[in-house]
Amino acid sequence: MSKLYLLPLGFAPSPQAFDEGRDPPDVIRLAGTMCYVSQIALIVREGARVTRRQVLRPSEIAPVLASLPDDLAADGEEQYASLRTAHPPLQLGERTIRLDQPQIMGILNVTPDSFSDGGAHDDVAAAVGHGVDMLEAGAAIIDVGGESTRPGAAAVWEGDEIARVVPVVERLARGGAAVSVDTRNGATMREALAAGATMINDVSALRHDPRGAEIVAEAGAAVVLMHAPGKGADLHADAKYDHVVFDVFDHLRARRDAALAAGIERGRIVLDPGIGFGKALAENLALIEALPLFHALGQPLLFAASRKRFIGALSNEAPADRRLGGSLAVAMRAMDAGAQMIRAHDAAETVQAMHVWRGLRDAALTDFSQLPS
Repeated sequence: MSKLYLLPLGFAPSPQAFDEGRDPPDVIRLAGTMCYVSQIALIVREGARVTRRQVLRPSEIAPVLASLPDDLAADGEEQYASLRTAHPPLQLGERTIRLDQPQIMGILNVTPDSFSDGGAHDDVAAAVGHGVDMLEAGAAIIDVGGESTRPGAAAVWEGDEIARVVPVVERLARGGAAVSVDTRNGATMREALAAGATMINDVSALRHDPRGAEIVAEAGAAVVLMHAPGKGADLHADAKYDHVVFDVFDHLRARRDAALAAGIERGRIVLDPGIGFGKALAENLALIEALPLFHALGQPLLFAASRKRFIGALSNEAPADRRLGGSLAVAMRAMDAGAQMIRAHDAAETVQAMHVWRGLRDAALTDFSQLPS
């Protein structure tokens, strides 16, 4: 069976960079973000084998798609429309999260065994205080997690997870924060949403607990669907790919469709390619390089690579708490690719990087070569 993919290429910070005498320039604004694209690779594969790769300008897309078999043409037209679709703001309780520029999701682990900061926020007051600090630094969302999902971590009983998470969620939500809960367990989802959370960040993409999709749909909550290869308790298991980028794309499309079938509104679904979950170093890097491809699924993207193992592998095995530089480097790469949300341990530093990135993009919208001397 043939499958088609549209990979944006030829990025620049403004449409002026593509001035070739065309008015308007032959470019697209990627998913309504501050990223502009002048070329798109049309890729067709059959199983593990790529059978066609053609680089096109936006003006060339329609006639080439029309020449393909009907099923590929229809899929290509849908993907191309998605690449050009601007996402409306995401309403999380009292908070309006704009998706035309990057937003930072601050990580708040209330677990004793997280890979990076386990045990640092066991006390409710300390956890809430850290969450408030991240909000004051400019984080748009606080993601509260009560179960470590690092490789080899033991599963946590829902009762313990609820006891860790809910008091923190209640206090942050009472203060007006947009709160996400990093959980794959239905009971925790239900209790956290009742306590004021407005988003569920499920690393199993609603596969782990059959109750999850119904709970999210009934609450009208937003949900992050992340790719992980494992089907059971160990989400890092069963990591076998024909082509990691296309396999992850297909998986996320299937999970998006399952969420829609369960009654979750399309405008409340966010996708995450799952950097670090059942992926080797080369596979993580391939996904980061191909991140723009995932806009073709028509959903906002969450990029979550903060302090992850591959950064240490590229930096002389730096421990998790010494990976700030690498985390900022890949966060900036994700912003360049149009990712709407960046999940980060070091929220203040990542917010600062985002503001500088935004300033550079704003400056790029002015064609300095046309300014009077």
